[in-house]
Amino acid sequence: MSTLTSPAWALHPADPSDIERIAELRAVVMRPDLERLGRYDEHRVRQRLRDTFAPEHTSVVLADGEFAGCVTLRPVESGWWLESFYLSPALQGRGIGTAVLRTLLERTDAEGADVRLHVLQGSPARRLYERHGFTLEGEDPIDVHLVRRAAA
Repeated sequence: MSTLTSPAWALHPADPSDIERIAELRAVVMRPDLERLGRYDEHRVRQRLRDTFAPEHTSVVLADGEFAGCVTLRPVESGWWLESFYLSPALQGRGIGTAVLRTLLERTDAEGADVRLHVLQGSPARRLYERHGFTLEGEDPIDVHLVRRAAA
């Protein structure tokens, strides 16, 4: 009987040429939640990423040296905005997302900065964020707005 182990992972700065593979990963990862909410559009799911892609604030997640995901941590007036955090479905549940998030939050805590994000209503990703100290700031029919106050 084999067990799934967490591959070695690393964060590397994104490059503008990463946009299409990130847009494709976004479409794959978000499809179940967007379909459940009646909001999946084959073109729009990719185009929204293309329209907002900020390689200067985005990191590519590598697992065993291969593209596995991405995350954007963008500075805003009130701290940081966490967005575009996608991990290949084949690697979800293996501790990589937790490790990446912990690494980012250590950085924002060192600055004494709050972090905000939106997650789709009903998304299992909400549990990951809540385990790391994010709390409800507001919600609407589509998004849940979460905030994590800087650790003391």
